[in-house]
Amino acid sequence: MLIKSLPLLDKTIVTCTLCPRLVGWREEVAVTKRKAYQDEKYWGKPVPGFGPANARFIILGLAPGAHGANRTGRVFTGDQSGDWLYRALHKAGLAKIATSESRDDGQALIDTRILCAVRCAPPENKPTTEEKAACAPYFQNEIELLMPTAKTFLALGNLAWTQIYTTLTQMGEVLPKPRPKFGHGASFTFTGKDGVKRLVLGSYHPSQQNTFTGKLTEKMLDQVIKKGNTF
Repeated sequence: MLIKSLPLLDKTIVTCTLCPRLVGWREEVAVTKRKAYQDEKYWGKPVPGFGPANARFIILGLAPGAHGANRTGRVFTGDQSGDWLYRALHKAGLAKIATSESRDDGQALIDTRILCAVRCAPPENKPTTEEKAACAPYFQNEIELLMPTAKTFLALGNLAWTQIYTTLTQMGEVLPKPRPKFGHGASFTFTGKDGVKRLVLGSYHPSQQNTFTGKLTEKMLDQVIKKGNTF
């Protein structure tokens, strides 16, 4: 059943216990903690989306980081992936400040909302097929609530790219076939059932695996966010 408001959907997501493996992992991490954060109280629950309900720029990730969003309770917050993303959003005028360290740091997004395909931190950042399927209704519900104002969807990584394509198709949107191949800067447009033209963009995920190796540079991330923001 479609939940008809984002605040209510967020509350529902935070109380979810559908996936025993993820529940056990996120709670174990919240107790054992990383040494650098021993004095902090971890969130240890599913992580809802962040940003206004009338956003036009929708950013899609894979899942919360074990010691990032699973610690802070806000998506892409408290780890280096988030540092890269919020810095780029701030430069584009889409974030109030250039950092995102905690839920009470004063950060606010402008015309932008960030959410993940899976809402709990998975072991080794690898949710199972069953876990992705269990979380998919939340993802689709949130996309449906955002559609009235959404203009651009930015998928950070191949899984997010696949998930938004699948979700929009299930919602009855007519998209290019076969599914366009993911890559940094890959994109396609579609005209929604409401007659609005929208853009789906791909970007390499700002994970340490990509940023440390130079697969993703700040300039590359800035450029793709600028393209999405100006569509």
